[in-house]
Amino acid sequence: MSATTSIPRHARGSRPLPAGNRVLRLLRGPQADPSWARPAMLGLLVLTAVLYLWDVTRNGWANDFYAAAVQAGTKSWKAFFFGSFDSSNFITVDKTPASLWVMELSGRIFGFSQWSMLVPQALEGVASVALLYAAVKRWFGPHAGLMAGLVLALTPVAALMFRFNNPDALLVLLMTAAAYTLVRAIESGRTKWLVFGGLLLGFAFLAKMLQAFLVVPGFAVAYLWAGPPRFGKRIWQTVLMGVGIIVGAGWWILAAQLTPAADRPYFGGSTDNNILQLAIGYNGLGRLDGNETGSIGGGGAGGTAFGGATGILRLFHSEFGGQISWLLPAALISLGAMLWVSRRAVRTDRTRAAALLWGGWVLVTGLVFSYMSGIIHPYYMVALAPGIAALVGIGATALWQARLGLAGRITVAVALVATAVWSYVLLDRTPDWLPWLRWVIVIVGVAAAAAAFAAPYLVRSPGSPGSPGSSGSRRGRQALVLVPVGLAMVAGLAGPTAYALDTVNSAYTGAIVSAGPQADGFGGGGGLAGRAGQFGRGAGPGGTRGAAGFGPGRAGGTAGSGTGSAGTGVPGGAAGSAGTRPGGSGTNGSAGILPGGSGSAGTRPGGFGGAGGLGGTTTVSSAVEKLLEQDASSYKWVAATVGSEAAAPLELATGDAVMAIGGFNGTDPWPTLAGFEELVAKHEIHYYVGEGSESFGGGQGSSTITKWVAAHFTKETVGGETVYNLTEPTS
Repeated sequence: MSATTSIPRHARGSRPLPAGNRVLRLLRGPQADPSWARPAMLGLLVLTAVLYLWDVTRNGWANDFYAAAVQAGTKSWKAFFFGSFDSSNFITVDKTPASLWVMELSGRIFGFSQWSMLVPQALEGVASVALLYAAVKRWFGPHAGLMAGLVLALTPVAALMFRFNNPDALLVLLMTAAAYTLVRAIESGRTKWLVFGGLLLGFAFLAKMLQAFLVVPGFAVAYLWAGPPRFGKRIWQTVLMGVGIIVGAGWWILAAQLTPAADRPYFGGSTDNNILQLAIGYNGLGRLDGNETGSIGGGGAGGTAFGGATGILRLFHSEFGGQISWLLPAALISLGAMLWVSRRAVRTDRTRAAALLWGGWVLVTGLVFSYMSGIIHPYYMVALAPGIAALVGIGATALWQARLGLAGRITVAVALVATAVWSYVLLDRTPDWLPWLRWVIVIVGVAAAAAAFAAPYLVRSPGSPGSPGSSGSRRGRQALVLVPVGLAMVAGLAGPTAYALDTVNSAYTGAIVSAGPQADGFGGGGGLAGRAGQFGRGAGPGGTRGAAGFGPGRAGGTAGSGTGSAGTGVPGGAAGSAGTRPGGSGTNGSAGILPGGSGSAGTRPGGFGGAGGLGGTTTVSSAVEKLLEQDASSYKWVAATVGSEAAAPLELATGDAVMAIGGFNGTDPWPTLAGFEELVAKHEIHYYVGEGSESFGGGQGSSTITKWVAAHFTKETVGGETVYNLTEPTS
């Protein structure tokens, strides 16, 4: 049917369609699509929106390091542009600011709140699913697009990060959008799509620096191989994509770098106040080789303190397996099958092009994550989700093919069994959590494999309904094809769906978070950030029993005076009781690596450190809050303290600027002692909170400042915290 005959006569020409018809056409979608495709896609987006927006504020301020920066950007346009941690522009966060801009604009429009900060993140997730659907559908149809979108939506780490305020949500959205532009470029050979994709990747750099470029090799190879123009033109078109990347990232880098240091904040995370050094060093090559000068440190050769041992199987280990690897075996099998079936196809074959695009995304990113020796956290795995989802969606279309060959049926059966078995292994890491589910998945997976292999024989068997070619035979064939499809979806998606739902129904705070129920090993709960009460093997009142380990978890549980078994702060560290900070005491619990004790739901009475851990939502006592708010408008910073872990909750509670000495880790060489003394002499800082280096890392500079404050000002205890009034020296 032509485009002309599909439009009513009265609607042709310049006369617009009636509103009702326009709505129907919007719901119906393109004429070439099946009638169910557009409604199914809209249903997928509604499902994703409900999943990501459901009680989104249960995460509170999420990572309060970024929440404080968002608050600052709603108060100061200068803080907005540079990504300052505080509205008085002392220091920036240790990332480029693009992800903050989205949340800050929302806060400026709707008022700064947990809701206005987290809803844009969820909507970025919905947009990512929509773009992935559109990209996969263009070449492989709505079946593949829907499956890819569904897999992305239900990936556990995606369900976590699209409800959180870390930069990864915008990073994934922009990389997925760039992949869509590459699909359009390979279709048409038009340069504008490549340049547009480059601009998107450049902007993704402004979200999370060099991690955005891990997809570039796959994108470049895909176009250089499969683009329609002659080879010479494809080369300079790819170069123009690189120019787009430079422009998309370079405009802000240039503006920030050319701004005199006296007129801008210090670039947090850098050692010399240089944004390029931050991008290439701490947030760049340092993540690969572990040489992250001034950071909290990686692990050197062979592994990190956060991501376990390096190696080809790292993504399957307990640190990352439950976050992303559920369908990774199926994705790799699909990639191999795509390359095999297209081995003799023409150069522009789209199956091969898709394998290069999405397979390059997964392989390059996965290998970098597997072998990087610097800091790596479980939530980084969300960057793999679109590539894995696309490969699974494309591979799953084989289930709809009525005449799948023997090799194809064997491949499908192997993928289904491998997926089911791997889901069993992942679920067996938390044996007390839904213990029946892993057995159901294995049984259904084996049944799906058998049905996928046997369906063509059953359709041709004498006992099949109807004679060959009859409507009954066609209905029988369709019904038998749907059997392995339904079983395969249960086998492949039941595990990640359960993890995703568990994630949505749990509260998460802190700098290091991990989706799903926590398994023994890295995801156990004690240490940096926690999930409701899961700090070590014991639990205080209000807490639940959690697995021992180091690193990610969920929001700190209810404070209690109970005791829990000693845990280990860092790998290889000794067990012990929760630490204390001057002015308060932590209850006995699992050993924490942070001052103040991140023990079993242990808190300090009246303190602001609390159970949230590094960058977690913490509580500021009303006495401290009231003190800092006194005459706050007369000072650029109502308080100073070491590191953002201590500064962020103060800033969020008061709404005023708090100086984070030494930046995120307390290790940045800013300010110098002389500079701090000068600010104090000018009465620009009212109070100093704390007594010692309460940051995660701490540095020599911050220690020197702490000693100077203690030597020249009188301390007092307010709400369990040690406070120095910097306007009243002892002499």
